[in-house]
Amino acid sequence: MTENIFVAVAWPYANGHLHLGHIAGCYLPADIFARYHRIFGNNVLMVSGSDCHGTPVTLRAESEGKSPYEVAQKYHSSFVDSWNGLGIGFDLFTTTMTENHRLTTQEIFTTLYSKGYIYSDKMKVAYSPDFDRFLPDRYVTGTCPHCSNLWARGDQCDECGQTLDPVELINPIYFNDGKEYLIEIRDEEHLFLRLSAFENDLLNWIHDKDYWRSNVRNFTRGFLEGGLKDRAITRDIDWGIPVPLDGFEKKRIYVWFEAVIGYLSASKEWAQKKGTPDAWRVFWEDPSTLPYYFIGKDNIPFHTIIWPAIIRGFGDFNLPYDVPANEFLSLEGKQLSTSRNWAVWVPDYLEKFSPDPLRYVLASNMPEHGDADFSWREFVRRNNDELVATYGNLVNRVLNMLQRSFGGIVPDYQDNDHEGNEIRILADQTLKKVGENIYNCHFREALNQGAMSLASRTNKYLEQKAPWKTAKTDIDATAVTLTNALYVLATLKTVMYPFLPFSSRKLHEMLGFQDNMEENGWKINCPKPGTKLPIPVPLFDKLDESSLEI
Repeated sequence: MTENIFVAVAWPYANGHLHLGHIAGCYLPADIFARYHRIFGNNVLMVSGSDCHGTPVTLRAESEGKSPYEVAQKYHSSFVDSWNGLGIGFDLFTTTMTENHRLTTQEIFTTLYSKGYIYSDKMKVAYSPDFDRFLPDRYVTGTCPHCSNLWARGDQCDECGQTLDPVELINPIYFNDGKEYLIEIRDEEHLFLRLSAFENDLLNWIHDKDYWRSNVRNFTRGFLEGGLKDRAITRDIDWGIPVPLDGFEKKRIYVWFEAVIGYLSASKEWAQKKGTPDAWRVFWEDPSTLPYYFIGKDNIPFHTIIWPAIIRGFGDFNLPYDVPANEFLSLEGKQLSTSRNWAVWVPDYLEKFSPDPLRYVLASNMPEHGDADFSWREFVRRNNDELVATYGNLVNRVLNMLQRSFGGIVPDYQDNDHEGNEIRILADQTLKKVGENIYNCHFREALNQGAMSLASRTNKYLEQKAPWKTAKTDIDATAVTLTNALYVLATLKTVMYPFLPFSSRKLHEMLGFQDNMEENGWKINCPKPGTKLPIPVPLFDKLDESSLEI
């Protein structure tokens, strides 16, 4: 039965290029997941967009001497190029600068305010007497009161993941133009989301989420059991969505509140652009729909607590079914850092390399249950030893032997080969196993223990059968061996498609098919006897260490 699958993916701040940590953290797993469900035949909507408001963008704008709008547009364009280059297939990738997003955000704000879930109160705010301005949270740095990280931001600590207010920081300071300035704490009127009203409701909601990843489940439960505190949702900034309330014209809706609303506004925008304005409703109102939120672990509370609270307060929309948050990716054993320029930027990667090797290496070592590391030497090794020597070599051997022994025409045969039958059975089992693992967001297992394991086992089968030898003595036995192996290739092009879409399409064509891969379905569609196959070309390119510098 066809399922409705909503794939919501974290919105990247439009203040810099994407790096490999972003891709491994949420965008690649989301794309693998969506591709599987599309080829399986499910009804999928995958949305995200550039988070263009908030202090990360204004900070970048100040450093580049541009307006926040110009900076946001620049990096949004960079994101779109990266998605196209990597094959990340959004149904819609938009921005928080659209009129649709503003209206959706203000509608939710107004509804929550009318129900008493948003209220006005005084709060202590960081203020810079040197610059006569209130300071947005990210302008303030200090020691985290929870884990003692010396460089926690005023909105969140990257070390322990706790959300913060600037006044909670120990020894808070303000950096400007490389100089350090003291701050004052002043009282200022702001608007608050009554999160505390949803504490019991959310605790009841997560009680049966045993299928969530342990890091997500444990963090969320611990956060809720510690007691929810109301949080301010406005800030003293110029860049952002205006507050639709008299007396607050100079304030803006805080980015953490409005960015998560983007999942809803993007769904509405997608439906409008399709010419079916109500098409979004099935993904938000049909209780059979399964909404998945792909994020990094630093975004867990926003998607398992704050966004569900907003949804509960606003109306009867679907809550997240699963939030498969990944851990962090490091680079050469060191934490990725935008400020220290310690990262592999996606545009730089795409200038030199094909997308599938990166997708493969990141997926095979995806930080699903713990932090993972990326190194260039391991990237080259896995490309050469696994993609080229195992998978690519299998494809080349089988297709070239079919050219040499049968003129590239798929032979007809009667299969009495017991080991060949085992290979076909293994292929059938792999198709099922990989599908189940992707469905359950076990991407590493699907790739390593499923798809690549089948390729390795088939290489051993060829070594045992030696069709290059039997071609001289027993052409029927050669036909059996090669068509069994061809059945495996037909399997691999399908099970590899969510992970390696470019090379899967390439193999699809080398097997004589001209239709779209997704039209092929999640099945083993082997070329029929008599099919004339094109001359094969290498599926992957071997790399050498001289290519490491990018």
